[in-house]
Amino acid sequence: MSKLENKIDFVALVKVVNANPNGDPLNGNRPRTTYAGNGEISDVCIKRKLRNRLQDMGESVFVQSAEQSDDGCTSLSERASKNITTYSSNDDYARQACEKWIDVRTFGQVFAFKSKDRKDNVSVGVRGPVSIHQAVSCSPVDINSMQITKSVNGEPSEGRSSDTMGTKHFVEFGLYKIKGSINVQLAEKTGFSEEDAGKLKEALRTLFVNDASAARPDGSMEVVTLYWWKHNNKIGQYSASKVHDSLMISLKDGIQIPTSEKDYDIVLKPLEGLEPEIIAGM
Repeated sequence: MSKLENKIDFVALVKVVNANPNGDPLNGNRPRTTYAGNGEISDVCIKRKLRNRLQDMGESVFVQSAEQSDDGCTSLSERASKNITTYSSNDDYARQACEKWIDVRTFGQVFAFKSKDRKDNVSVGVRGPVSIHQAVSCSPVDINSMQITKSVNGEPSEGRSSDTMGTKHFVEFGLYKIKGSINVQLAEKTGFSEEDAGKLKEALRTLFVNDASAARPDGSMEVVTLYWWKHNNKIGQYSASKVHDSLMISLKDGIQIPTSEKDYDIVLKPLEGLEPEIIAGM
């Protein structure tokens, strides 16, 4: 495995068409929005999708979703105790966890579990090198709501049950911007490698493969373009903020309600000595 020697920043542009990219359970599962009306996808949601993609790619993942559990474990505590049986110190525990699970050495993890006999409680924190912002749409989004009904019996009963009403919410169109960075100093501590960075890049490019659901029909969400800046040193030639802001996106003149990514002017401001790799999404 090759050590990561260069700071990396990245931006993924995501297109959403008639889908709910990230429902808010405190607001009737309506798509998340900012106070200004821009669409929003939480960083937790993005990391969940990245973990699923890495697992699809054959990587060992610690924080698995219930439907993708591949080891029979029903909790994080069980998975940790099953795979890390002996350790000499907290640092040794963290080292073993990073070697075993790609998401631990990528995003970090807090291991705070009580053993059954309460004699060997675990309290270990790993700080990961990959940081991801919540995604925000490039302009305000329109949210549509659709009334739906269920007219079948969920449980045995006499006669047909009355229809159950419900509501589906979805974003008509949105172009979302996912921003992130990879810190070399933290990568050295967790063992996050150059090869791991390549796997993360591929997971970002294919972020919505195998992610279809009733709220996100197949094809309703896709990565349009991935921008990948690789600096020439460990700390970076420019701050992450300057790199992310060098990708400037605005509505074209005369466009008030966008219906396609083509309704935006996407301009990449040049940064001397730093050119991004521009990758088409899947």
